Amino acid sequence: MATVAIPTNTSVLLLDIEGTTTPITFVKDILFPYIKDHLEDYLSAHWEEDECKQDVHLLKKQAEEDTRQHRAGPVHVLDQTVHTDEEKAIREVVDNVLWQMAADRKTTALKQLQGHMWRAAYAAGRIKGEVYQDVVPAIRRWRRLGLKVYIYSSGSVEAQKLLFGYSIEGDLLDLFDGHFDTNIGPKVESKSYQRIADRIGCPPEDIMFLTDVTREARAAEEAGVNVTVVVRPGNMELTEEEKSQYSLVTSFNQLEVPGSA
Repeated sequence: MATVAIPTNTSVLLLDIEGTTTPITFVKDILFPYIKDHLEDYLSAHWEEDECKQDVHLLKKQAEEDTRQHRAGPVHVLDQTVHTDEEKAIREVVDNVLWQMAADRKTTALKQLQGHMWRAAYAAGRIKGEVYQDVVPAIRRWRRLGLKVYIYSSGSVEAQKLLFGYSIEGDLLDLFDGHFDTNIGPKVESKSYQRIADRIGCPPEDIMFLTDVTREARAAEEAGVNVTVVVRPGNMELTEEEKSQYSLVTSFNQLEVPGSA
C-alpha cells in the first residue's frame, strides 16, 4: 500500500481506537470477557461501597426505563426494594449486565460499571492496553513536527485513558492533547466532527481523522474533515467501492507529513 500525504494545512490528527490504534480483538477477547468472568466477584467485594451503589442505582434506573419502553429484558427485573438477600440482589445485577452486553448495548449505566471494573483491573496489572507497534513511534514523530493528536472513541474517556495509561508500552497519556467520546455525539454523525473542531479551536479542514469504519469516515468528510481509513488484521472487510473511495493505510508509518522528509 502506498504512502498517504497528510494535507499541508493539517494541524490535528484525530484517532479512533478499536481497529486503528488497537486490535479489535483486545476489546472483544480481553476487555469484555474480563467483565463476564469477574462481575459477580467484583460486585460481592464492592457491594457496600458508594461507587458500586451508584453504579447499581444507575442500572436500576436503566432497567425501569427499559420496562417503560417495553424492551425485552432478563428474566429478573432489578428490584427497587431493599434486598435482605444480598446474593439474590447481586445475581439480578449480573443477569441485567450480561443481558445488556449480549445485546451489545452502550448505555451509560453499563459503560460506567465496566469502566470502574476495568480501572481496578488495569491498576492491579491484570490488564494492559494493547497498541499496534507502529502507533507510538508515529505519534511521537507527528508531535515533534508540531501536530496535535486527539482520540475520538465510542468508549468512555475514562476507558480510553486507562487503555493508554496502562498500556503494554507504559503510560502514553502524554502523547495526546485530548480525548472525545460519544458525549460529543455519535461517530456516524457529521455534527460530532464539527463539534470536535469547535472544541479544539480549528476549522474541520485542518483535521485528519483515522478510522477503520467507513460510516465514520463518511460522517467526518461531510463535516469537512480529511479522512484516511486504516486497514488492520481482523477489521471489517472493505468493499471494492470503499477501497477506491478512501485513502488507505495498513500502518501509521505510511502517513507522510509534508516537508518532514
